[in-house]
Amino acid sequence: MNVLKIFEDVCFNLLKYSVTVLPRDVEMAIRNAYEKEKESLAKNQLKSILDNVALAREESFPICQDTGLIFFILEVGEDFPVKKGLINAVRKCVAVATEKIPLRPNAVEIFGGNTGNNVGLNVPWIEWKCVEGEKLKVTVFPKGGGSTNVSRLGMISPAEGLAGIKRFVVECVTEAGARGCPPYFLGIGIGGGEDIALELGKKALLQPIGKRNNDFKAAALEKELLELVNKLEIGVMGLGSGPTVLDVHVCLAARHPASFPVGVVFSCWALRYSAAEISRNGDVRYLTHEFSP
Repeated sequence: MNVLKIFEDVCFNLLKYSVTVLPRDVEMAIRNAYEKEKESLAKNQLKSILDNVALAREESFPICQDTGLIFFILEVGEDFPVKKGLINAVRKCVAVATEKIPLRPNAVEIFGGNTGNNVGLNVPWIEWKCVEGEKLKVTVFPKGGGSTNVSRLGMISPAEGLAGIKRFVVECVTEAGARGCPPYFLGIGIGGGEDIALELGKKALLQPIGKRNNDFKAAALEKELLELVNKLEIGVMGLGSGPTVLDVHVCLAARHPASFPVGVVFSCWALRYSAAEISRNGDVRYLTHEFSP
């Protein structure tokens, strides 16, 4: 049994799933918005999104031409038998997937041109986390440029507290307008340092749609923020009707007494990610998508 080869195959499948098939809860959130919508303009736009999602799934084509900058999260069990070679396997897989799926080449070197295969300096970005157990959890998160461009970091005054968080999030959504292809999903990272807040915001986007934070105060904040940003009436694709944001998730970290960082990370309606677990004996369980070879 070649666990490293199994890992490569899983990474390829996750990349393909993530760019061609929306997670079930994400598609359901869009469908629920469509079924509730009464305004014909927004309803037609949501119908077009759902038609696009269905066609991409049936034809195994990317949902959007922007297949994103690719992020991997590897949660490696202490007793998982393979650790050496995982980085090279990820980079090899991304290059192969770029050609075979295909993915749009989105890796551009700062002092050079497009690499042509989505592999470059520190890209794909790989985040490692050592966890208990004997499994390896792999999450692939291709993040599009449009929603990345409207994401923001704010260093609000600690004196403002919750009011400052709400103000900043509303300002961010107002400024984003239609530029990131709403309806949006929002990940809000609060606390830690400046880099930690944005990292938490990005991870918040991976929470199940509709699931509220385990901290009841954070859960209440999620609900309030969702209500506040939808009062802006930016609407589907910025047309002024329908939902501006489909869900909001908050992730927290303790902060320094003198600072209060807030990271607001946007996803367009095409919130794309995929995850799987590999056991030490090579068994694979896909967590977000049904496996179909």
